[in-house]
Amino acid sequence: MFAGSYVFTDVPFGANGRCGRNPGILARPRQAPSGRFGRGDTLAGVSVSVNAQARGRVAFVLVAIAAAAAVGIAAWQMLAGRPVGAGLGALAAGAILMAADPTMLGPGAILERTVASFVDRAYDGTILAAIAWAYRATDPWIAVGALVALGASFLAAYVRARGASLGYGVGESSITRGLRYGLISAGLLVDGLGWALWTVASVMGLAALVRTSQVAKEERA
Repeated sequence: MFAGSYVFTDVPFGANGRCGRNPGILARPRQAPSGRFGRGDTLAGVSVSVNAQARGRVAFVLVAIAAAAAVGIAAWQMLAGRPVGAGLGALAAGAILMAADPTMLGPGAILERTVASFVDRAYDGTILAAIAWAYRATDPWIAVGALVALGASFLAAYVRARGASLGYGVGESSITRGLRYGLISAGLLVDGLGWALWTVASVMGLAALVRTSQVAKEERA
């Protein structure tokens, strides 16, 4: 008998009260549990998933705020004439940004990627600008290097964002970001800020050229 079909049941009828098959009375047979979740279970699962995503986003935003605070401390220390304190702040901010890498969250983490990109631009714009201002009179070589590194970094970021908006597969390697954070922090912590800044400028200029060539190659394909 197929599930969901009707069958005849034996019920007492007739004058003698004997049981027989009454064709006029139908009943549904008992069905085994299907093993499927009910509507309430599905809604509960969706609610748990949404709550987990919301908590993850809030945690990521809080981490990004901590990184932004470290960037602000580094810039303040630099303007106050304390490069070691600025280096510690830059190192802390870079470590937080590397730990909260939005690329590991999947392609749907739009908010996380936007926040991380904003803090990353603030890292370069705030710290490098503070270095350029602090050394503008005492060491023009360092000041110019900071400005060139800042321009190259923003150019590379613009090429990446522009290419991604046009649908090209232009991404940013975590190695490039880590190298940039590490060089700036090391240059502030040790006596070698000039070479560190010019190395950052060279690396980011090369990254901009590579990304531009990648966009051009995909355009011809």
